[in-house]
Amino acid sequence: MIKIYIDAATHQKKQVSAGGMIVLIDKEQLQIKQPLRAKTNNEAEFEILLFALEFALTHNWEKETIFIYSDSRIVVQSLEKKYAKDPIFSSLLKKILILTDRFDLLFIEWQGEQKNKGADNLAKQALQLTLKK
Repeated sequence: MIKIYIDAATHQKKQVSAGGMIVLIDKEQLQIKQPLRAKTNNEAEFEILLFALEFALTHNWEKETIFIYSDSRIVVQSLEKKYAKDPIFSSLLKKILILTDRFDLLFIEWQGEQKNKGADNLAKQALQLTLKK
């Protein structure tokens, strides 16, 4: 079983975003900071989920049981409905849904910010690094 915690952070004025991801696999923890293209935080939340799915696929985890945890209600609800009204979110959601079909056992769940502090901290660190560039 693999657990992935994701979060995104955005500097609203500069319209710069980054994401953080913690992967727990076989008693090992990976901490990943990722710059993102998103201009808004909600867009960044979709983008970091897309990144997490692509990361899992590049590691050939399609047959693993994977839990992805996000504190973004809009992302999780959009996945449940398979619909997003915003055209940018909708475009990202379509890509996400295509990738989710490639996994045997994939669960994407909402969890409150309190339980997602590690990914939140990584996202903020990634944003600071991105802003320095």
